[in-house]
Amino acid sequence: MDKAVDLVKMLAKTMPQRSVPRDGEYVKDGLLYCGNCNTPKQHRVNMRGEEIIFPMLCECSQKAYEESERQSAEVRKAVRIAQLKHLSLMGDKLSGCTFAGSEKDGENSRSMTICERYAEKFPQMLEDNRGLLLFGSVGTGKTFAAACIANALLEKNYSVVMVSLVTLIDSADDIIRRMDDIDLLILDDLGAERSTDYGFERIYAVADARYRSGKPVIYTSNLPLDTFKHSPDVRCARIYDRILERCYPVEFRGVSRRKREARRGFEEMTKLLEVEN
Repeated sequence: MDKAVDLVKMLAKTMPQRSVPRDGEYVKDGLLYCGNCNTPKQHRVNMRGEEIIFPMLCECSQKAYEESERQSAEVRKAVRIAQLKHLSLMGDKLSGCTFAGSEKDGENSRSMTICERYAEKFPQMLEDNRGLLLFGSVGTGKTFAAACIANALLEKNYSVVMVSLVTLIDSADDIIRRMDDIDLLILDDLGAERSTDYGFERIYAVADARYRSGKPVIYTSNLPLDTFKHSPDVRCARIYDRILERCYPVEFRGVSRRKREARRGFEEMTKLLEVEN
């Protein structure tokens, strides 16, 4: 106990002590007070008969400090998110995809809701190593949904990498090894890669590495679910079995979003360019 008291006294001596008020301050009961919030800027402690005065933050100074810390935390978070988005390998188009900007009705509304819930429940998905298999025809919104998940998680400071399988296959080994450390890996366009032994081995190596590291993967693919379940190619079956073991299948249907946009653009150009009779 004596050592603790001596330590407190020594600490008090190292702190700057003031008894003369500065602008806006005043003295009350022998302690300095803030003239703005009228709360003490010093604290008196009696230890073994000796009075020790410690400096302290008044209420307005404490609030200013907390606000400064909050702003600094927001800046750090913004920088962290920007860094993660840069590392995620997503282009500008995908980096702007959000669930708020998605269609709330239509035939894929259920699928988008599942994806949004996945992002909301990601801590549990990460703990259980559970991913998604987003499958369906070309242009039905699979990549958009995957990007919405990625951006939602990046906002929460999770590390996410979204990359096409074609790009990943052509990547260096050290880049593929670094994929083990991220929270979520999103592999876009499974089935579009070259059907070579090298390509299959690269895909299996990534899927197996994520499986062994206990980290989830989201795949998007234009292949039908039946192909994943009953592939006649042994090389594919080995990969697909591993995917279906950890990934929940979510189907996307309907007319290609790209075709709808192209048709809408054509109709707008027709109105602008066609001469009325």
